[in-house]
Amino acid sequence: MLKDYSAFGPAYRNFKVKEGVYVPEPPEEFSGDKPFTRMAPIRGDLKDIKFDGTYTYLDKSLKFKIWHLLIYLTTWFVAFPLNRIRYGLKIEGREKIRKNKEILANGMMTVCNHVHRWDMICVMQAMRYRKAWIPMYAQPFRGKDGFLMKNIGGIAIPEEQSGLRAFDQALDELHANKQWIHIFPESCSWKFYAPLRPFKIGAFNMAYRYSLPIMPLVISFRPRTGWRKLFSKNEPLLTIHVGDPIVPDLNTPRKKEAERMRELAHKTMLKMAGIVSNPWPSGID
Repeated sequence: MLKDYSAFGPAYRNFKVKEGVYVPEPPEEFSGDKPFTRMAPIRGDLKDIKFDGTYTYLDKSLKFKIWHLLIYLTTWFVAFPLNRIRYGLKIEGREKIRKNKEILANGMMTVCNHVHRWDMICVMQAMRYRKAWIPMYAQPFRGKDGFLMKNIGGIAIPEEQSGLRAFDQALDELHANKQWIHIFPESCSWKFYAPLRPFKIGAFNMAYRYSLPIMPLVISFRPRTGWRKLFSKNEPLLTIHVGDPIVPDLNTPRKKEAERMRELAHKTMLKMAGIVSNPWPSGID
């Protein structure tokens, strides 16, 4: 009989995993009916930045290019090894990237669950060598982490209608240059939350618009053991799984195809994570 996790709170109702799959105890109580509730506070004082038609969504300045390179190199030579040491990161399925390199050659999108402060580092480590561009909720760009978010490749999603054209132009340019775009379709981070939350449809509409293959990735957890308990006794270790690409069918109407890709990505990620019964549907619009 599979273990019942309902004692963890309403966000774990009907949640079941395969035998041997580790589910960490939640560090806080999550909502059972509002999957897009933002749990992580924005650090530092908020700057007065308007994400409208005047904002530069894709910075091409020399200053940005220098900082972007420095942060990328720091991520590669410092964050990647630390992730292996502190969180014991394991990567499963990376061979699927090489196997599908022709499909991915003209640009791609990755999607992943959003469960940890370093989950984007995990995604970058799984994809290797590639620089990502990440459309993100704009408000954190005003806080202490805004500098790092922008220079690692974050693109603020406009808060005003006047910014949509400039935002779309930035994405058009990235697509024309065959860049990698990453999106967290759960929208916001729930720390060490094992179930998979619903996905917003925007990522899949974007994949259809640009005819981008979608590589689904999912982070699962392992119990902390041995010398890694020196770093933390409560935080789990991490495994990231890489799935096969989902290719948009442009002969199918956009709405129907975006919904198909969302459902398939969600289903694929559930399977990779060893989840057999999930509290949430694939999407809530």
